[in-house]
Amino acid sequence: MSVSTSSDAPRPGSSDAPRPEPSEADGTDEHGVEELAARLFEAARNGDAVTLAAYVDAGVPVDLCNDKGDSLLMLAAYHGRTDVVQALVDRGADVDRLNDRGQAPVAGALFKGEDDVVRVLARAGADPYAGHPTAVDTARMFGREDLLPLFGVDPETGERTEPS
Repeated sequence: MSVSTSSDAPRPGSSDAPRPEPSEADGTDEHGVEELAARLFEAARNGDAVTLAAYVDAGVPVDLCNDKGDSLLMLAAYHGRTDVVQALVDRGADVDRLNDRGQAPVAGALFKGEDDVVRVLARAGADPYAGHPTAVDTARMFGREDLLPLFGVDPETGERTEPS
């Protein structure tokens, strides 16, 4: 499994100083890291907001991604885990981070019919035009134009009705 964060730039509070090599003795071997990441991705899918929030608060990157580029937020949104989505948004998750297929979390939530997740992402400022297909396109494909006004988008035209 491969994991990544959304940016190669140092995170706040990080140091450019070299880091010691992980070792089995201190419990930070590569296998252990991959095992932890797998548990965190599973927690996002299963709705374990408390566990994810604790790990992110302890330093796990909020935009941690799996080998397909799916972030914790993407997995939670796609699986309708509103509490997890809110917890990650509250901790600064990138609501517009695209996976390796160019899909945005809000389009995934629309596709799956997860209206509460769509509302959380809209309040967090998700871009309804990010990714492919966009959330606007997805809403139109699945007859969910009723959700477009949450993003300031006209359900008839798909155009913005208010400045962003």
